[in-house]
Order: sequence, then structure tokens, then C-alpha cells
Amino acid sequence: MHLIHQMWNDNSGQDIAEYAVMLAVILVIVVGTVKLIGGKSNNIFSEVASSIQ
Repeated sequence: MHLIHQMWNDNSGQDIAEYAVMLAVILVIVVGTVKLIGGKSNNIFSEVASSIQ
């Protein structure tokens, strides 16, 4: 019973798991933003380049 209580209170791997989840969420947000903005920015740069020529 003491071993189970000791394992329950052990938080040594908790920080790594939290950082991994946080990194995954940030990556999903960045990839989604780049996909949304990427196509639109390509069109804008193409329009600017064609108007300069």
C-alpha cells in the first residue's frame, strides 16, 4: 500500500508530459495559421509582382 501511495505522489515525469502537450498545441496552431495565410499571401505577392511589371 505504501508503494502505491508513493507512486501516486511522484510527479517527476509530469513536467515533460505537460511540455509535450503544450508543444503539440503550439505546433497545431502554427501549422494551421501558416496554411491559412500561406495561400492568401502567395496571391498578394503575385498581384504586387504583376502590378510592378
